Amino acid sequence: MRTLLFALLLLPALASAADEREGLVQRGDKPLTLVGSALTIGQLAPDATLRDSYLLPVALRSTDGAIRVVATVPSLDTPTCSREARVFNERAAALPGVQILVVSRDLPFAQTRFCTAHGIAGVRVLSDYADASLGRAWGLLIKQNALLARAVVVLDAQGVVRYQQIVAELSDEPDYDAALAAAKELAGR
Repeated sequence: MRTLLFALLLLPALASAADEREGLVQRGDKPLTLVGSALTIGQLAPDATLRDSYLLPVALRSTDGAIRVVATVPSLDTPTCSREARVFNERAAALPGVQILVVSRDLPFAQTRFCTAHGIAGVRVLSDYADASLGRAWGLLIKQNALLARAVVVLDAQGVVRYQQIVAELSDEPDYDAALAAAKELAGR
């Protein structure tokens, strides 16, 4: 009976620990913990509700039908994230039929300010600020600071994960060429 009680008390801890992964991402020499279920190649990406610049909800599933490059960044107010958004914005024109989404937990007002200041119009910038639904559903929420890990996920038109890179060092940029090559291949270009 004592063993059964111990096992029952331990189950919630095991369940939550299973949804935490330490060491995939780090900031300097400090390992960070990602919260949520990890995505796998070939899996249908879980839906998430993000917010646009008007605070209106945008279900990720509503973008099905297009090939998507989803770039998650900690904050557009950092140099690396700013550069990443600008690089994807510049390269978006060469990818007709591919939608590039840049997602952070910044408030939509801050995202709008950033886009205006940097002429960002080729990518769609969305916020996961309200409840971190994408961060949790995709296993990209950083436990220590409640920001998103830097990652790039390519989804086919049905929402299936075809490419994923979680950038190990938070201050490093992703492999743009690999992500965009995966999107181009899906688009048949």
